[in-house]
Amino acid sequence: MSLPEQLLLSDLLRRHVRCDQGVDHGLGAMAWMHPPVHRLLGWISKPSAFGDRRLAWRLNQLRGITELEVLVKGDPAATDLATAERLPSLIDAVVLDRDRQPIGTVADAAVELSSGAILHYLVARSDPRLPGSSRWRLTPERISDQQPGEVCTLVAGLDDLPLARASVRQEWLRRSRRWRNQVQLGTERLKDQFQQAGAQMEERLEGWLDDEEPQFSRPPADASALADREAWDDWDEPELPLSEPQPHRYSRRGDDPWL
Repeated sequence: MSLPEQLLLSDLLRRHVRCDQGVDHGLGAMAWMHPPVHRLLGWISKPSAFGDRRLAWRLNQLRGITELEVLVKGDPAATDLATAERLPSLIDAVVLDRDRQPIGTVADAAVELSSGAILHYLVARSDPRLPGSSRWRLTPERISDQQPGEVCTLVAGLDDLPLARASVRQEWLRRSRRWRNQVQLGTERLKDQFQQAGAQMEERLEGWLDDEEPQFSRPPADASALADREAWDDWDEPELPLSEPQPHRYSRRGDDPWL
């Protein structure tokens, strides 16, 4: 089984150790490293859930990695919990910026298997045990000093470090920022197109007005009155028939017309 050229320290610590004799030596518990030269020497496993017994494995004993186990060859070095906890390590150390303000915690390390050299550390802003949190790469060249539990750097903040893995929130913010920029760019392009179309229509309208200016004739001021006058002149009143006067007829009673 071939090994990758490099792997993460967490790949060793979250798997059970199984030797060439088929014995399960427990889950990886902590790193065994030499911080002054940023080198991983091996790792420590915990063979049982109870007790202080620990087993130290050298990095060159690693022979393969499966989904749940790491395969090793040879015998481990037995130790106890108190001795293992005194081993120097930068894992879980607080990362300080150039103003010596905490900006994160060392959560993991990328290791070259052939030499054990640590290529870069992974820094977490929040609790490293939280799943899906972001990780930033911190190379050894950017570390100015290191003390037990502290790593001093010359960076102004985590934004000065390359992002190795984005959390769900960081990924959402990054995509939202990209979508907002795309929408803004599309809006500006559409605005430019409208401005260009408006300018072209204005030029065409001005040219049309210059080439064909419509001529309007004004009617005479008294045209309406003249039309009314002609209408009245054409209208003929009907002639009323004249009747001849009729003689009065009187009754026989005293020739009184009212009786």
